[in-house]
Amino acid sequence: MSTYFPSGKGLADGRKWFVVDAKGKTVGRLATEVARMLSGKNNPAWTPFMDMGDHVIVINARHAKFTGSKGEQKLYRHHTLYPGGLREKSVREMLDSKPEKVIELAVKGMLPKTKLGKSMAKKLKVYADGEHRHSAQKPEAVEV
Repeated sequence: MSTYFPSGKGLADGRKWFVVDAKGKTVGRLATEVARMLSGKNNPAWTPFMDMGDHVIVINARHAKFTGSKGEQKLYRHHTLYPGGLREKSVREMLDSKPEKVIELAVKGMLPKTKLGKSMAKKLKVYADGEHRHSAQKPEAVEV
């Protein structure tokens, strides 16, 4: 008996493209499924130290939702690197100004914090509305 072990050659050629519609979906549940596709855990040949994942396009990020009181209580923080430069935005403000960033941060938080995780995150494309510019790749629609 022999075990199949994938080599790193030809991984980029075999990657598929998927489109996920975020309209009416909960952000956390959507992000877990997208992170699974990006890391390749839905692939039977998944290997922990290789980037086996596919490309994922998320559309309608503006219409994703949060459950419970996260809409008012959850805050996104960043620092400007100047003294007293801690800035905070609520989920509502973030969805109004940068809805793509909400999905990106949720998905990137579920990927490994290594070089491998950064290469997985590069395969994520998020758009606020229903149009995307990746029709040449012939993406398949996936229901999450």
